[in-house]
Amino acid sequence: MWQDLLTALCLMLIVEGMLPFLYPNRWKDAVRRLSEMDSGSMRVLGLISMLAGAAGLYLVR
Repeated sequence: MWQDLLTALCLMLIVEGMLPFLYPNRWKDAVRRLSEMDSGSMRVLGLISMLAGAAGLYLVR
């Protein structure tokens, strides 16, 4: 189980690092826009992201 968890963590770090590496200026703009969002919108965005991840995991497994 720990090996799967660490594998998932490493893959997440690779995927999250791709955008800042490939498009640093766009990434800065996106982070700036995210920092200007209100908390309610940020929570909805986080919930949608978690649900999409859970659905993807369900389909893969």
